[in-house]
Amino acid sequence: QVQLVESGGGLVQSGGSLRLSCAASGDIFSINVKGWYRQAPGKQREMVALITCGGNTPYADAVKGRFTISEDFANGTVYLQMNSLKPEGAAVYYCNAKNVGSAGDYWGQGTQVTVAS
Repeated sequence: QVQLVESGGGLVQSGGSLRLSCAASGDIFSINVKGWYRQAPGKQREMVALITCGGNTPYADAVKGRFTISEDFANGTVYLQMNSLKPEGAAVYYCNAKNVGSAGDYWGQGTQVTVAS
């Protein structure tokens, strides 16, 4: 089992920045992909950014060049630096951890990001 706890959400003005954190605990060595997803009201949850154990970092087209995902390998914390935030970026942001080769798929409780125009 893996436990994920997000923090860092809040209210920011359009064009501003926020940094989300996701603290992982438990069987983190079984995880080979971590990532951030978001879900806006009335919309499906969508991938924002991933980071693999091989160091690959794919991003959604909507956030390329503005968001950066990174990981502190010492403690398993994953970060999402969000710059130049837009109103359409307002959503609940969820941290995810997966073991692609097994059924391991874990979610955090989510953190709200609100962008004021």
